[in-house]
Amino acid sequence: MSVEAGSRALLADGDVVLVRPLHPADTAEVLALHTRLTQQDTYFRFFGARPSGLGKLVAEMAAEPGPGHYAVGCYRRGELVGVANYEVLKDTADAEVALVVDASVRKLGVATLLMEHLVSHARKVGLKRFLAEVLAENAKVLHVFADLGLRFEASIGGPERDVVMNLDEDPAYLDAVLKRDSVADAASLAHVLEPSSVAVIGAGRRPGSVGHAVLANLVASGFPGPVEAVNPHAEEILGVPSVPSVAALSRTPELAVVCLPAPAAAEAVEACGKRGVRAVVVISSGLTGTEAGDRVRAAVRAYGMRLVGPNCLGVLSTDPARPMNLTFLAGQVKPGNIGVVTQSGGVGIALAESLNDLGLGMSALVSTGDKYDVSGNDLLMWWAADRRTELAVLYLESFGNPRKFSRLARRLARTRPVLAVRSGSGDTAQRAAASHTAAAATPAVTRDALFEQAGVIAVDTVAELVDVIAGLSWQLLPGGPRVAVVSNAGGAGVLAADACEREGLVMAELSQDTRDRLAKLLPSEAAVCNPVDTTAAIAPEVFADALRAVLADDGVDAVIAATVPTAVGDPGTSLAAVLPPEYKTVFAVRPGQRARVAPLVPGRGVTACYDDPAAAAAVLARLVRYEQWLNRPEPAESVAPLGDPVALRAFAAGREGWLSPADAVELLRLAEIPMVETHYVEADDSMAAAAADLGSPVVLKADADGLLHKTAGGGVLLNVHGADRILEAFRTLRSRFGSALRGVTVQPMAEPGRELLVGVRSDPVFGPLVVFGLGGVDTDLIADHAARLAPLTEADADLLLDGLRSSKALWGSGLDRAAARELLLKVSRLAELVPELAELDLNPVRVRSDGCVALDVRARFEPDVSADPFLRRLRD
Repeated sequence: MSVEAGSRALLADGDVVLVRPLHPADTAEVLALHTRLTQQDTYFRFFGARPSGLGKLVAEMAAEPGPGHYAVGCYRRGELVGVANYEVLKDTADAEVALVVDASVRKLGVATLLMEHLVSHARKVGLKRFLAEVLAENAKVLHVFADLGLRFEASIGGPERDVVMNLDEDPAYLDAVLKRDSVADAASLAHVLEPSSVAVIGAGRRPGSVGHAVLANLVASGFPGPVEAVNPHAEEILGVPSVPSVAALSRTPELAVVCLPAPAAAEAVEACGKRGVRAVVVISSGLTGTEAGDRVRAAVRAYGMRLVGPNCLGVLSTDPARPMNLTFLAGQVKPGNIGVVTQSGGVGIALAESLNDLGLGMSALVSTGDKYDVSGNDLLMWWAADRRTELAVLYLESFGNPRKFSRLARRLARTRPVLAVRSGSGDTAQRAAASHTAAAATPAVTRDALFEQAGVIAVDTVAELVDVIAGLSWQLLPGGPRVAVVSNAGGAGVLAADACEREGLVMAELSQDTRDRLAKLLPSEAAVCNPVDTTAAIAPEVFADALRAVLADDGVDAVIAATVPTAVGDPGTSLAAVLPPEYKTVFAVRPGQRARVAPLVPGRGVTACYDDPAAAAAVLARLVRYEQWLNRPEPAESVAPLGDPVALRAFAAGREGWLSPADAVELLRLAEIPMVETHYVEADDSMAAAAADLGSPVVLKADADGLLHKTAGGGVLLNVHGADRILEAFRTLRSRFGSALRGVTVQPMAEPGRELLVGVRSDPVFGPLVVFGLGGVDTDLIADHAARLAPLTEADADLLLDGLRSSKALWGSGLDRAAARELLLKVSRLAELVPELAELDLNPVRVRSDGCVALDVRARFEPDVSADPFLRRLRD
């Protein structure tokens, strides 16, 4: 739901409030709020540029919010508890701000929340600064302004302070907003994962129903707080008191779980809201898309509750201080350090069983189901403050706010691994490919770029997920990509080496000292180079010594030890005596073992043992990439200068659809993106004057309806010399394309170089994606692309340049990498500054040893309807 219609948001204590714009009909409520304040309560009194601030606001509210003023209010349980507004100063991009907050919500962050909504709206309409005059003794409101995270200045001395807040985009402000969001979100999720009391609504009397299973699991989990059931046909179920309705409960539960058919579930949620329940878990299915589902949403909004589900498996926590299993899983879950959020109940069940088989446990599980409210972003914020969770796992079928997800996941991944199962990779709903960039920027590519930039370890199946969890649970992250393979079966060693190379790992070169040590330990027929083949006819203790020798090599970061039992002995039994090493990662492989992955030593783990070398190599490669991401410095987001931002915004205003070639060239000029000199001649105009002024040789490019691939479609004529030939070429294109020809672009022939593609494809949910790859005729022939979400950091730009299959050869040929890097940063900045830019295709970009220049450009604009992804608000 848009901010204009009102948004649910969280206060610092986790309480849910409604923030919405104020209108003339709200004037009486604003006056009522002011009359509740005392003269002594200076912090919460109205302030502004003049003492008559309240009167000004009431007068402004006599008209609907417009470009010159805007007011927003915060409602807590239906009562207005705070108001903030701004008034634009005439002929400036500055606005005066004012604020009033009820004393009953002191220290809960209402003032800050309202200011964040003002900032978001002001940026949207192009304001640059907020101004205010504040009494010197009003220190608390000065702290509100200073702590927002904006660049802030306040005068010193005198009875009043002149305050200036700069509204420019600033990563520090986003970090401050997310920090406040995380504190509030964790407080609200405590009602879900750490409730003091629980009610199970729809608890069945007999086994076989979901409600009975949920109550049985809760009782078995040892939840220490009060528990009641709601069932009109029983006074007691599983030893738990039962009452006929929510209204009849002996106390108001902090958390309620609803296990009823859809219509009855909606009624139960409404009853929970009226009773004052803080959170509900709706396991019931069949609500989405129905009137009952709409009633559930309305109740959650009206009563300020948090909601998990509907259509979900439930929630559980293994916190020893307050264990709680409110799922219909088959049995209890082992306590552990793995946090799980999943949209699919089936994935949650499969993962719980797999982890149990490995002897691993969960810290918490939240099944979001149809995700009316609580989502993956909520859990990312919860885990950031949860010391018990050391590994976060996500299965997400959709992203409500991917840009916020990226920032949250990146922050969490810096402290613990974050894993995600990719879903929807098939992309059955492909966008129409209106350009080469659009063809490369599929939803799967966008999602993968999101995961990669955020440091998320992505897998494609639950089996792969379990493989990686096992690897992370029992071993250190590898110190680098150099891998050695040690095996007593030559074939297994070769397969492991092949798998490592396929995964992009580096087969380590063993030092001469290591090879000499191995030669003394092993039979003469053994292979002492990597992969090391000890031969099958050695004792387990000899294999262990060989493994120690390889681990001691400074050129080895990780080892895959593949063993098979023989009549001479089983080297696999010796690995536990060697592992874990203090500083190297080691995975075991035992071809033929029954489980895909298992602990090397049951009950102790030590390391993960896989049934196939390819599985071990795949896990190792993912861990190496995560370690490299962790070691990558975190540069500030790019603030590359970009021509004249004001002129760019003016250029973008009101545009929609594909730009004409001339306008597309003008867009690049304003952004100071290098473009070859370009002349455009309308199809009905005469080429004679232009031909007389143009040097030789030139290239003519047709601009025709339906012509996407100009070269393949016969729309490019190269090396045209002289005015007569230019006129002839112009006539040829008019004849070839007839009435479809809109005009012809004429450019001087560019100097030779490598042709690349740089483009932008903007998604209304994910934001702009920057695509880089081979261009020109190679674009479709080779399809060598890389993509990352804007805004690009300098490190992101480098990773794009190095992300092609051809990158090593490309940049090893003397091309100007610095110029290409600067181009990527400028294109990213353009996409940020002009959100209306839906599609940009620079293809080809000619890169030489002394710079780069775009030879062709296509650009498409759409109205910007995107919401502020970092404004604090809950799903609605």
